[in-house]
Amino acid sequence: MTQPIDVDLPHNLGKDEARRRIANNIHKLEQQIPGGARVQSGWSGDQLNLTVMAMGESVNATIDVMETKVHLKVLLPGMLGIFGGLVQAALQKKGSALLEDHSR
Repeated sequence: MTQPIDVDLPHNLGKDEARRRIANNIHKLEQQIPGGARVQSGWSGDQLNLTVMAMGESVNATIDVMETKVHLKVLLPGMLGIFGGLVQAALQKKGSALLEDHSR
């Protein structure tokens, strides 16, 4: 049984710029997970599909890029569901780092 976590990150970048920034920053996700992780990702239109493998677990997530917000959905499997509140708080606090622009 999986526990879904949904978080919206509002922005005023427009869909194309938000998508570009996420594409440029997604590689940093591996560094944000304690103990390290392996991340597989692929775009399907304006949705980024992710599989994060860490500590013997695999977590699926999607990032939907819209004109004024980014919607994150993480599916925590099994026992990881007990950390749902912590994961949601971390996404709300640090998720906007995906939208930062470091190209300038």
